[in-house]
Amino acid sequence: MENKRKNLKKNQIVSFLVTVVIVVVLNVIGSFVFTRFDLTSEKRYTLSPTTKDILNGLDDYVYFKVYLEGDFPAGFKKLRRETKEMLDEFRAYSKYIDYEFINPSESGDAAERNDTYRQLYQAGLNPTNLVDKNSDGSTKQMVIWPGALVSYRNNTEIAIDLLENQLGQSPEDALNASMQNLEFRLIDAVKKVTRLQRPNIAFIQGHGELETQDVYDIVQTLAQNYIVDTVTINGRVDALIHRTQHEDKDVKAFASYDAIVIAKPTQPFDEKDKFLIDQYIMHGGKVLWLVEPVYATMDSLQSQESTIGLEQDLNLDDMLFKYGVRLNRDLLLDLNCAALPIRTGQVAGQAQLEFFRWYYFPLLQAASNHPMVRNMNSIKADFVSSVDATTSANGIEQIPLLKTSDYTKVSGTPVFISLAMLRQSPDKRMFSSKGKNVAYLLKGSFPSLYANRIPQEIVDDQATDFMEESKPTAMIVVADGDLIRNQIDIKRKTPLPLGYDQFTQNTYANKEFIENAISYLVDGEGLIDIRSRELKVRLLDMTKINQERAKWQVINTLVPIALIIALGFVMAFIRKKKYSKK
Repeated sequence: MENKRKNLKKNQIVSFLVTVVIVVVLNVIGSFVFTRFDLTSEKRYTLSPTTKDILNGLDDYVYFKVYLEGDFPAGFKKLRRETKEMLDEFRAYSKYIDYEFINPSESGDAAERNDTYRQLYQAGLNPTNLVDKNSDGSTKQMVIWPGALVSYRNNTEIAIDLLENQLGQSPEDALNASMQNLEFRLIDAVKKVTRLQRPNIAFIQGHGELETQDVYDIVQTLAQNYIVDTVTINGRVDALIHRTQHEDKDVKAFASYDAIVIAKPTQPFDEKDKFLIDQYIMHGGKVLWLVEPVYATMDSLQSQESTIGLEQDLNLDDMLFKYGVRLNRDLLLDLNCAALPIRTGQVAGQAQLEFFRWYYFPLLQAASNHPMVRNMNSIKADFVSSVDATTSANGIEQIPLLKTSDYTKVSGTPVFISLAMLRQSPDKRMFSSKGKNVAYLLKGSFPSLYANRIPQEIVDDQATDFMEESKPTAMIVVADGDLIRNQIDIKRKTPLPLGYDQFTQNTYANKEFIENAISYLVDGEGLIDIRSRELKVRLLDMTKINQERAKWQVINTLVPIALIIALGFVMAFIRKKKYSKK
């Protein structure tokens, strides 16, 4: 008996020591090997490789001051929790991430509170007014600041909005989109605040491109992340390509701008400007083409009921064909389209408007699963043409980005455009074409349009630095220049946000597409891939909650008590049976 006790005690000591050794070994291994397990279905807490690379490259602290602290409704409490969890995930990959949550409305002094609000507004944050309903039916109004100020070293703080607040979007959809884009917004802020120099973007002018007020909103949006310039080439050799001369008198040339935007030109490009754009591309430059092969505008229908869509010769066909796409001389009509307001009368001095589907305003959808357009809402087009990929450029990857729906009609030029169609029911047999591609991403090494066409003295001139094949680069071609054009407020005569339709009050994804396009051209796929991630945010059904509140309150109160009582009876029965046998 004594030996059994000794062996049992010895076994217990050995088991304890083995357990301690295992725990110590696991901790030692854990200090050298870092891993995390994400058991969520959509991998909510798995950061993208781009995010991890940015975090691992930090060499000093990035500090977040998040103004999501206080007594909020349930939706904003969830946004606060998701933000904190995402920042904690950042900290798991970098010790240089730090944060604090601040309640800007904490002070009981109204003057001090208003002063805090003013400072936050001047720093770039935007307030949101909420009306919260209490359980007794009363309401209270509150001001919240769903944003953060991010700083790095001695750099100026930058402001980021954590709440997606698009015009025409419901509060539930706004919160859903906000939580879905958290990783992108936070890591994008880290990249911005730690970036030593902002990339340069140029809008090309001189060929009848869109005017300043037409692209005002997108320029202001891009200016938050890039240095945006306007360039008139006018045959200047140094307009797009910068040349430097080293001590050995060797002249090197490179693209002066990270990307250029050609937005709805209406006048032909001369050969010299085309040559300079071609060589800009050969030296690694990126281009966003928004060009229209058919000229048709709604302005022509303001004073008359019909107009003609005619071919538009921009002298770019050979260039784009060489790079891998052909813009077709047609206009696409689509049953899946935006509405057009028509004045039908006047009552008490107020114009009466009715909305009719205008088939020349197709609502474009993603043509592929590319991150630039994945999970994107509809994009409003305006007299758009089809685009075909060509086989002229070997080795060029041609990826369709946008297309019309499967109820499309193709009209070749000249196109008779009449408002009379608004009063007629469409013949669906005429809208039988499958979705037509209207935008392409092209990437690879492009052949020069001017290969074997330039005099030998220009080719041999070091100052020219002529290249017959480009460095690996990319461009995006869209057959609709109005895709980047914002509306002008009829009453105030001020530019409206890109994608917002003041008549229908719908907000389309035009701005998101342009932002994604520029981000892809300048930064590559990394951040775009984060932005296009889809996370399921499971919001509560408030209607169902109100209808079934009493039932679930009873279930949540009585069922646990009933289970405990039942468990008590079972345990009592087992004990009674056990000891009665003895």
